[in-house]
Amino acid sequence: MRFIFKTSYNQDINLAKHGGHVFWYALLMFALVSAPWMLQEYWLAQLTFVMIYSIMGLGLMVLAGFTGLFSIGNAAFMGVGAYVAAVLSAHGMPFPLTLAVSAGLSALVGAVVGLPALRVKGIFLGIATLSFGFIVEEVLARWESLTGGNAGMHVKTLVIGSWKADTGDKFYAVCLVVTVLCTLAVLNLLRSSTGRAFVAIRDSEISAQSMGIHLAYYKTMSFMLSAALAGIGGSLYAHKMQFISPDQFGILQSIDLLLMVVIGGLGSVHGAFLGAIFLITMPQFITLGKDYLPPVIGQAPGLQAVVYGLVLIAFVMFEPMGLYGRWLKIRTWFELFPFYRKGMFKRQKSFQKSDRLK
Repeated sequence: MRFIFKTSYNQDINLAKHGGHVFWYALLMFALVSAPWMLQEYWLAQLTFVMIYSIMGLGLMVLAGFTGLFSIGNAAFMGVGAYVAAVLSAHGMPFPLTLAVSAGLSALVGAVVGLPALRVKGIFLGIATLSFGFIVEEVLARWESLTGGNAGMHVKTLVIGSWKADTGDKFYAVCLVVTVLCTLAVLNLLRSSTGRAFVAIRDSEISAQSMGIHLAYYKTMSFMLSAALAGIGGSLYAHKMQFISPDQFGILQSIDLLLMVVIGGLGSVHGAFLGAIFLITMPQFITLGKDYLPPVIGQAPGLQAVVYGLVLIAFVMFEPMGLYGRWLKIRTWFELFPFYRKGMFKRQKSFQKSDRLK
């Protein structure tokens, strides 16, 4: 078991807590950089999708996992970023600029949603964001002169100066750089006063307000940051798919994003990546498993939705901390064996807002 003797406050806010973190993350980075030479084209494409969804998962994690704001409309922010990237790239704008504009406009849309949503909480906030998602999807479908309507629109190849990401490994490299930068930005945000304010609001709004935290300001900022990351992910998604239509950013996409962070583990940056891996690889495992199931079950059209639902129910009931929570238990078991206590990770009672006032 590792014991860390801390001698300064800076050790609490360092990105790497000890040498083991540096070693394992350096090894992970080496594996990701080497992936184009180690993986086949199909699996490299799947890894690219994992990174794209991880960026959007980071955005939803900031909003739901660290600020405690329930949203079912993040696919709308993703759609805004995707269409902004498609329109600007069609006019010859270079990728770094389209990425910045996509993030900026998505953040502005997030502020538009966040300000009215300050008056509602819980399930009502989810309904409000869901309604906004419907509005954005309808606007994208009706604004045919700009978006092409339900017929969709093609997206040009990603261009940075004279360099084109016209192959899978080149586009993977771009996604890897953007993912690393977004991850570092979120990690630095969380160890700042803003990140601590987000967590305080999640734990108790009354306590946070009594400590001088401006709820409206930080909630709106959380919406904007979440929308900006979703816009970045949407921009990369558009360039990867090279064709987008409004139905790609509907309620099903929003549910997938929410499912991703819940299964990955709410309240952890690792959970965004683990959830993205689950979301991308699960359909592959379902397809492989169909051959071993009876034809009545294996050929059923709603098999994937049923499996997703069962997995989500299982995590909510037996592992509310998600995949990252399960990994923490496994790691702790090995570190403390044979002194591991079963009740160490016992599920705590979750209090509702009204219970905190009693």
